[in-house]
Amino acid sequence: MALVTHGQHKDSIREEILSVHAQATTISQFKPAFHARYTGINSLVPGSEFKSSYTSTLYFCGRLWLGASLTINPEVAGGSGLSSSLGVGASTNGEAYRIENPTPKLDLARLFFRQYFPLNQNTKYQSGDINTLAGKVPESYISLILGKISMTDFFDNNSYSHDPRTQFMSWALMSNGAWDFPANTRGYTPSLVIEYVTLQNELRYGFSLVPLMANGMTMNWNVTKASSNTLEYTHNYTIDGNKGAIRLLSFFTSANMGKYDESLALNPTAPNLLATEMYGHTKYGFGVNAEQIIAKDLGGFFRASWNDGNNESWEFTEIDRSVSLGLTMSGKWWHRQNDNLGLAVVTSGLSAPHRNYLKAGGRGFELGDGNLNYGWEHLTELYYSLQIVKYLILSGTYQVIVNPGYNMDRGPVNVFSLRLHAKI
Repeated sequence: MALVTHGQHKDSIREEILSVHAQATTISQFKPAFHARYTGINSLVPGSEFKSSYTSTLYFCGRLWLGASLTINPEVAGGSGLSSSLGVGASTNGEAYRIENPTPKLDLARLFFRQYFPLNQNTKYQSGDINTLAGKVPESYISLILGKISMTDFFDNNSYSHDPRTQFMSWALMSNGAWDFPANTRGYTPSLVIEYVTLQNELRYGFSLVPLMANGMTMNWNVTKASSNTLEYTHNYTIDGNKGAIRLLSFFTSANMGKYDESLALNPTAPNLLATEMYGHTKYGFGVNAEQIIAKDLGGFFRASWNDGNNESWEFTEIDRSVSLGLTMSGKWWHRQNDNLGLAVVTSGLSAPHRNYLKAGGRGFELGDGNLNYGWEHLTELYYSLQIVKYLILSGTYQVIVNPGYNMDRGPVNVFSLRLHAKI
């Protein structure tokens, strides 16, 4: 969201009662054939492939009373990622969901209530944007968010690598890869979020529902047995006039999870997580997320995350360790002020129980080559976004993946993408 000071000229200050916006994004991806010694049910297909995805969202945000708003986002999504987004931990298209039917479908993405509680009398002006009402907001506040949301709207934010519609597209670049964040298949879940925000420090806690089954659409409302807790602290700072931020994140999830070691002990040649699923199994982890303006029109980011990896990946992707870093440069340097050039790398890994399970032929909701010659998965992404007109951006992206699915017997893989994003 764009912020301007309370002292801005009064003609540019307006208090919105209703905000209406929309976006549409289409991504087309192509990968040439690559070498693979073997291929399983959940593998990235080694033959050449062309896939497209599409999303379209309406954003309605209305003011209810002082400091309170209601947000509603209907969304249509369809298409598919490469190989149905299987076979790669840091999957290549953050707009593509892991669904069997690529037919476009209407869904209620977000429906949530928000209430601000000011901590003092100081205010600042907030420009109108997606799910944001133009008007004065508290400079320091406590807020309450309740409803169906995407947890990534409020946690693990980053100015340079967070939005696959305009920035880096890999799943492990748009957020911390080892954060198995609570969500249904399409990325949303009923949650309660409490925020404490000042100019320098921010603290957020989220309590969320989790799916009944791994990567499922139906949520588990029995919160005494299954739920997810997320806690994040953010410190905003300035070095020599250049703004930066560091975020420390932790999560703890309990669900009807299967256990890698137990499934392997029950059946060493054909382990199945379903045989060991039970309530009381948990997953926890940590992440760090930093961003820094390096010079005018040049910024960088760094993320690192880890989870215990004893029980099955439940919601996001099959990554237990992840480190990423990258740079983004404004096109102002070559007289294209609204263009952007980005380069990033991410390295992802698995816990020992997770990789032993896959080596024995086990399958998760995303991985399963039938065997595993383990190695860290490396993805490099380069993109250029070109603003055609004010509300339309065309991007070209190249990604190379070494050891897709953490398997040194497969790849490397080259992926070429074309992305068109419109927002009003």
